[in-house]
Amino acid sequence: MATDEEHCITGAAAALHALRNADVRVVFGIPGRAILPLYHTLGDFPEVHHILTRHEQGAGHAASGYAQATGRLGVCLSTSGPGATNLVTALMDAQKDSVPVLAITGQVESDQLGTGAFQEADICSVVSSVTKYSVEVTRAADVFPAVTEAASRAMSRRPGSVLVSITMDALNGRTPAPGGGPEAADPPTPEPVRIEQAVAALLDARRPVLYAGGGVVRGEAAGPMRELAEEIGVPVVTTLMARGALPDSHRLGFGMPGMYGTIAATAALQNADLILAVGARFDSRVTGKLDTFAPEARVVHIDIDDGEIASRRHADIAVNTHCRPALTMMRDQVREALERGQHRRPDLSSWWDTLDDWRSRHEPGHGEEADGALDPRYAVERLGSLTAGPNTLYTAGVGQHQVWAAKHIRYERPRALITTCGAGTMGYAVPAAMGVQVAHPDAEVWAIDGDGSFQMMCQELATCVQARLPIKVAVINNAMLGMVRQWQDLWYSHDDKETDLSDHEAAGSPDISALARAYGCAAFRCADPGEVDRTVMQASAVRDRPVVVEFLVSKTARTYPLAPPHAPVPDLLPDFDGID
Repeated sequence: MATDEEHCITGAAAALHALRNADVRVVFGIPGRAILPLYHTLGDFPEVHHILTRHEQGAGHAASGYAQATGRLGVCLSTSGPGATNLVTALMDAQKDSVPVLAITGQVESDQLGTGAFQEADICSVVSSVTKYSVEVTRAADVFPAVTEAASRAMSRRPGSVLVSITMDALNGRTPAPGGGPEAADPPTPEPVRIEQAVAALLDARRPVLYAGGGVVRGEAAGPMRELAEEIGVPVVTTLMARGALPDSHRLGFGMPGMYGTIAATAALQNADLILAVGARFDSRVTGKLDTFAPEARVVHIDIDDGEIASRRHADIAVNTHCRPALTMMRDQVREALERGQHRRPDLSSWWDTLDDWRSRHEPGHGEEADGALDPRYAVERLGSLTAGPNTLYTAGVGQHQVWAAKHIRYERPRALITTCGAGTMGYAVPAAMGVQVAHPDAEVWAIDGDGSFQMMCQELATCVQARLPIKVAVINNAMLGMVRQWQDLWYSHDDKETDLSDHEAAGSPDISALARAYGCAAFRCADPGEVDRTVMQASAVRDRPVVVEFLVSKTARTYPLAPPHAPVPDLLPDFDGID
């Protein structure tokens, strides 16, 4: 006869049962003493694959890249103390960008909590302001429900980052084998009256703009969004998080608005009489000085997070729900109203004459730089053109290279560009690309990075070599912190303090190509515009290991247009060139 003990499992096994129930297939992390019980139980769960990273922050960004590429839960593991605190930046990054990431961290024994024990840190208090949910578990019986609850919260409503800290005695302790977990709560249903009001406002507008944010991608709403826009002919602007939600080849697409966006997209928003904001936050980098933004526009705001609706810009019509059902209902109601003759199709011809004029005069471009060096915008544009295809995905860190990647590569589908937005985390591109490659092993994954950003997480190249993840990294090397230097040039009287990364007595420090080869990667270097195409194609042909391509580019290249922080949108540099 079986005893109760024979039906028990460890807390570590309970945590892995919870991950398996949440359909987790891969985890990223680094072992340490406090998390060892879980690591030594992984072998009993072969369906959960582990990737050994070189830094806990890299594990967190890899989990984020995986989650963004798939829409699934990303998971990272670490030990207690410094291992856990190394995850903080990645968890903040995921939370700000609404990415479902679960961190499980080991913790010292429960009787050691609060004693200043070796590698003890109150990680739940540390991350409380930068995560959606965090919990400390001190009993084996509580491990399964805690991990299950955290996974559910990470994925539900507006996704985000969560953390479960588990003491060693809870991981080693025994508990009855778990059953099922809690069912996720249903999201709020769109209120029919609000949808009707939104449709009426859209059909009555003469200068409408659909302003799509990351919620469109997270909510799998790109299809109904496109169909709604096509029904009436509404121009669509996509934030950095929403690039690809409408194909760049689509006539209705205007690209990215705001501080680093295109003049045409920014002018369209600024001059609209109706803004249909879907899964977007009215972030200051889109609006500039808020009280001067789109002064004649009524706002329809659709968002799953009721805390975002009207938090910055008053919403004339607020719809608190997921983007997909709201846009689907709006599309259907618009079609019905037009087919039944209840409303005439809006005449937007005058608006489109204006929009097309702005677009024709203000397409993003590039030219020769004053110092005669390779123009980074040209390098990024050619990389995008030569590698474009349904099987190619891109990541980017933060800085000038991120803006060039967003504006000079054409994105034809959601999740084609995965980057850091709300936090703007340097070092994001390489580990995120690693997560994307794990999610899509047959894809060609390019990380577009700056030399400063690259050096913060380049050690994850070793992970890619060991795990046989053939990511490709394009390092846009201008030997400086380019975006910071640009701000210094524009607003600090060219007082370039501590932004030059070059060794004035040696050519390049570090030698990025040599560093890549030291990690076991293929390496290429290009400084000649005439060699860009050949270099990219050589790198693209490598399939058996990671590749690093170092583009030695101009120090003088800038990202334009650009506005001072919190300035009115018309203060874009260069200015609107006569745009009203």
